[in-house]
Amino acid sequence: MPSYFFCGIGGSGMLPLAMILRGQGAKISGSDRGHDQGRTPEKFAYLEKQGISIVPQDGLGLTKDFDALVISSAVEDTIPEVKRAKEIGVPIVKRAELLAQLFNAAKIKVGIGGTSGKSTTTGMLAWILKEAALNPTVMNGANFLNFVSPETPFASALVGDKDVFVTECDESDGSIILYHSSIAVLNNIALDHKPVEELKPIFAQFLNQSQKQVLNIDNQAVAEMAKDYAATSLTVGIDNPNAQLTATSLRHSPDGISAQIQYVTGDGRGLEKGLERGEISLKVIGRHNIENALCAIGAALLCGVSLSDCCRSLNGFLGVGRRLQTIKKSNNISIIDDFAHNPDKITASLRSLNEFSGRLLVMFQMHGYGPFRLMKNELMEAFLNGLKKGDIFYMPDVLYMGGTVDKSYTSQDFIKECESKGLKAIYTPTREEIGKMIESEAKSGDRIVIMGARDDTLTEFAKSIKI
Repeated sequence: MPSYFFCGIGGSGMLPLAMILRGQGAKISGSDRGHDQGRTPEKFAYLEKQGISIVPQDGLGLTKDFDALVISSAVEDTIPEVKRAKEIGVPIVKRAELLAQLFNAAKIKVGIGGTSGKSTTTGMLAWILKEAALNPTVMNGANFLNFVSPETPFASALVGDKDVFVTECDESDGSIILYHSSIAVLNNIALDHKPVEELKPIFAQFLNQSQKQVLNIDNQAVAEMAKDYAATSLTVGIDNPNAQLTATSLRHSPDGISAQIQYVTGDGRGLEKGLERGEISLKVIGRHNIENALCAIGAALLCGVSLSDCCRSLNGFLGVGRRLQTIKKSNNISIIDDFAHNPDKITASLRSLNEFSGRLLVMFQMHGYGPFRLMKNELMEAFLNGLKKGDIFYMPDVLYMGGTVDKSYTSQDFIKECESKGLKAIYTPTREEIGKMIESEAKSGDRIVIMGARDDTLTEFAKSIKI
């Protein structure tokens, strides 16, 4: 069996791939800066229990015995393992390239694309297919809460039939074009790591390489592309008369959202006899999760699962980690952990939270200086429109994980602009200081929201806040 060394093995995209390969019998070792710094030790202890060796990130653990060094697109040439691999002749492969090899070799290949909602849609589809006994292999960027247990605290991958493969496909580094899907899902296109106009041709290639498509035509950019795939696509939308799979009669609750589902089938388009109906009652909140559910149902229908089975499974879906996940409740105060990090995601999360009354105390940690400069105006608009009078917005320094980067625009600059536009906004360099502020400020009825990406310690920070 092959052997791989993962550089940055604790990353949200690296860990599940390592677990899948380990489950298929490969020998896996790895290093991670977080491990060396003592961050999230429970994660690395779990990996070691799975038979994966974790060594210091000094290059010494990489030997000629490995078939390849696996790196993410963010790894620089100065990393010791990269330098060592070049010295001893070990091939270097990017994570997305290796994942695409496994994915493209499968018979049923479902690629989940979009700038928002990929992890939740992947989780929903994984649960439907698992319940339908299709035994999928699934690669995700977040924990499947349905599969989390004391024995499996890090459940972002399912190791099943290698010929039934579901993965979220990342557009941020352009690697989405590596995937040749049987079924390509495109939920939305919005500003994230790249402007929309740069993203459209990337997503178009992703769709062009697929056999069938599931397209959320509630999203304007996706709707504009949908006509090119009319013969092979299944379209979805909320109260959208042009969609084949629709959700209507949305009903919000503090703990979830429900909807009626209607599927226009085959040649019966527009006729009552060509309709299938169902209902879903999700245990996750927000209109955006109905869109995610429609995309998951659409893909499952194309995999041969009935609409009734899709709806029944989704009613038991618990969500994925760090997606508006309530992790603590006490004294009528809730702490919510959320991955939202781009304008579209932040808007969706704040809209969902504002369906119900209660003050919001929001801490947002930006995940990098580059995307911060690109999105700062749209991020500001999302918070200005999404936070209401009485809410408080907190921001620490931008997350910096090393490497060469322009740090000219800072959190402090952003907060000053927010304040000038009337938002109650507070900057302080460290999260610890913000935690103390929130503890002093929080009162009955408040919801504390910790937002940000690419930092596993955000969840631990959220849990540490005393209410």
